[in-house]
Amino acid sequence: MAVHEIRNIAFVGQSGVGKTSLIERLLSDSQTITHLGSVKTGDTVTDCDPQSIQYQHSIETTPVTLTWQSHRMNIIDTPGVLELLGRTFSIFPAIESTALVLDANTPLNQVSDRLFSFARDQQKCQMVIINKQDLNPDKIPALVAELVSHFGAACLPINLPTQDGTGVVDCYFEPAYEQATLMSSVEAAHEQLVDQVIEVDEALMALYLEQGSELSPEQLHEPFEAALRMGHVIPVCFVSAESGAGVDLLLRTLMEIMPTPEEGNPPLLEKNGRPVPVNLTQSDHSVAHVFKISVDPYLGKMAYLRVFQGKINAGSQLYINDSHKSFKVAHLYQQQGNKRIEISKATAGDFCVLAKIDELYFGTVVHDSHDEDGITMHPLEFPEPMYSLAIRPTKRGDEQKLSETLQKIAAEDPTLRLEHRSRTNETVLSGQGEFHLKIALEKMASVYKLQVETAEPGIEYFETITQAAEGHYRHKKQSGGAGQFGEVQLKVRPLARGEGFQFINKVVGGAIPTSLIPAVEKGIRQAVEEGAISGNPIRDVEVTVYDGKHHPVDSKEIAFVIAGKKAFLDAVNQASPIILEPIVELSLLVPTLSVGDVTGELAGNRGVILGTNVEPNNFTALQVRAPLNELQGYAQRLRAMTGGEGCFSMVLSHYEQAPHHVQQKVCQREQSGD
Repeated sequence: MAVHEIRNIAFVGQSGVGKTSLIERLLSDSQTITHLGSVKTGDTVTDCDPQSIQYQHSIETTPVTLTWQSHRMNIIDTPGVLELLGRTFSIFPAIESTALVLDANTPLNQVSDRLFSFARDQQKCQMVIINKQDLNPDKIPALVAELVSHFGAACLPINLPTQDGTGVVDCYFEPAYEQATLMSSVEAAHEQLVDQVIEVDEALMALYLEQGSELSPEQLHEPFEAALRMGHVIPVCFVSAESGAGVDLLLRTLMEIMPTPEEGNPPLLEKNGRPVPVNLTQSDHSVAHVFKISVDPYLGKMAYLRVFQGKINAGSQLYINDSHKSFKVAHLYQQQGNKRIEISKATAGDFCVLAKIDELYFGTVVHDSHDEDGITMHPLEFPEPMYSLAIRPTKRGDEQKLSETLQKIAAEDPTLRLEHRSRTNETVLSGQGEFHLKIALEKMASVYKLQVETAEPGIEYFETITQAAEGHYRHKKQSGGAGQFGEVQLKVRPLARGEGFQFINKVVGGAIPTSLIPAVEKGIRQAVEEGAISGNPIRDVEVTVYDGKHHPVDSKEIAFVIAGKKAFLDAVNQASPIILEPIVELSLLVPTLSVGDVTGELAGNRGVILGTNVEPNNFTALQVRAPLNELQGYAQRLRAMTGGEGCFSMVLSHYEQAPHHVQQKVCQREQSGD
């Protein structure tokens, strides 16, 4: 299909506003499907995975295709749960436009704000669809006013509901000036929209003002596209997925108003930090980008690609990023919900799916010429993880299976973070919240048949000393044959925070042979890693070995390893050792009405408020410093205090001395073996 006949758009919005039902209605009215499914019965095209059916809202991003009046539209259904917004953000490089779906019964919240802002930052053309217009039509004027207040005067109706909410009135293509609407007159809505559009085209504005004549949609097309690219106009459509009211007009708007791949803002491809233009009309030098990974237990890794330039054929030889080794496209698919349709080619502007190419991952750029080596997609800024769990298999021997399964789960979701913490010997999975990790663990159990145990990750403490001291140890062992002998004397002193560990050799006169000094250091470093009072590593300590004794026959390396270790522990225990705890800096975004509760709770948990800043739409940003120990389970606490609206990110700031009760707890845990 020609590139000017293609539209790529993501339906985004809060959970429950009817995105999936609306897409189902569009598929039905365009005669793409013969059965109109519903979310309640679990038979819609896009909510086809078991978890979306179970929870009755979208868990995965799911692309579908429909054809209407010889045009093809690729629509992506997306999650609207706050914790899953990263999955929604991940597909933005594949589309030119977003449709923010709202309904009058669901107040605007942080999900809508973040989706709107992200689309603007990614230079996507935007429209708004107000669904369920027939349920509570009396609430629609207030929603439109709130919409303009939130997102600006660029939000303008392209049609309006009838007075009873059962139908819509066209205000743009063929305005029905005589028909009454729920809000303003059709003429006023039409003039306001035209005035907004022609502001980006001085010549057309002059013609309009001089002639005072009506401008046709054909005359307005180019300035409308320019206004969309600039965010100068955001068309608002009204519809009812349930009754079908306004669906034909919505299809016309999507196909005639929203941009083709040529008309939208160019993809954010770059090379060496500079934008890379794409040529949609040339047939060679193919360039495509992986915007989604799905791992099928039977078919393996499935990579969803958006083709930006050229074409991909079954049998094409492609390169991955800068690789000099090509791979062959054996099979090429188009995805329609859970159905795969084999196709022979995918051209510029379209989507396709490649199977069983393990080297492909989210964000990969594929191409067929080394001229395109080094091209990457400008990285997306995903929200930082707010919630972590330490995971281990319930069945011994499943450690390798756990690692492989977690790698597959993390490959599908770029907002999941997987790491192994060697200090605590834990495998830690991090995400946006309890629900985010819950669905990941459920998938591990249901799809990969792996049962796991979870716990809060351990906190990484350190030990240090607060004063100088000396240590001494003589290791002597005689067991009938050759013995062991080594004696070490040393000093320790505290260093400034962050200076780590320093070893100094000041032994003179051969009291300890030079060849055995490394053994002394080895023993000390063992003690540094194992700790003296809590089992946590020791840091910010200087050790000076200044004397000792050896035996010409019995002094061996093992003897001085033991002597060095014991002498160091002797000194540390006399140097008033303490526990250092991690202090983090949090960046929070919370509803302004919740600021008092949030700051009070943080202050009660040793948090210090560093600053506040008023943000748009009745939110406040907070900068806070707090001990990590007090933030266990904080994601759930914050959600409870803010009605699910609060979010945060945190970074390690520094380590400082823990209070006495925390030190006691950490040391007791080591003594009990926990």
